[in-house]
Amino acid sequence: MLKVDLNSVSALSNTSNKNILQSLNFEIEKGKVYSILGKNGSGKSTLIKSLSALLPTNQYEVMGKVLFDGLDLLSATDEKFREIRRSKIRYVFQDAVNSFDPLKKLKYYFDLTDVNPIKIEGQLLFFLLPTYKELSKLHSYELSGGMAQRLLIVLALLANPDLLILDEPTSGVDYAVTNLVLIKISEFVKENDKSILIVTQDLNFAIKSSNYIAYLSNGTLSSFLKPDDFIKSKSDEEINNFIQSFSEISNASA
Repeated sequence: MLKVDLNSVSALSNTSNKNILQSLNFEIEKGKVYSILGKNGSGKSTLIKSLSALLPTNQYEVMGKVLFDGLDLLSATDEKFREIRRSKIRYVFQDAVNSFDPLKKLKYYFDLTDVNPIKIEGQLLFFLLPTYKELSKLHSYELSGGMAQRLLIVLALLANPDLLILDEPTSGVDYAVTNLVLIKISEFVKENDKSILIVTQDLNFAIKSSNYIAYLSNGTLSSFLKPDDFIKSKSDEEINNFIQSFSEISNASA
């Protein structure tokens, strides 16, 4: 499904380029959930944006290949990219409110899904969101951060992409909603033979949701391991650092 062979991701400047990420080599298979753990500022968001040319080319240089079903995303035409982003690869970013156009009512996004409102209603109800009728009248800035994040997840699931990429999906939600996200992730992958890539600081969520986990640190990515093997490969100090790091970001967003 997805084969990543990136030599480097660099930030451009007038004086010299700075490598942010290097030697990223991994594959994502159908029907699996992959999580990339990393501390705040480790480059997780940069990594997922580099996979489908979402980084501004006047600020970043991405060297290598990202093959999606055999197509190199880094050299794809704009027309092909629009097709892929519409139906094949969907992102849910951490800064959910800014993922919407504040000038458009949310009905605009529901209409884009081309899904029956009854089906939409079911997903909204599952994620403890207001009804389709209520939300359709609102603008994104009238939602809380947590509501916007849940709504983005709903819209992404309704699009039924081959690959769903989630950026810190638990940072703005409480424990109950986290469990709902876990349930939907499992359903989505098993029932549709789809794939999910998660970047997070939440070790507990990664263990519960994922088939494989890797760690991003100092610009490099470790090998993906099964959750039990990943835990065994880390020291007690590293595990405690993960837990403390996520606790800090959770408290900051509360």
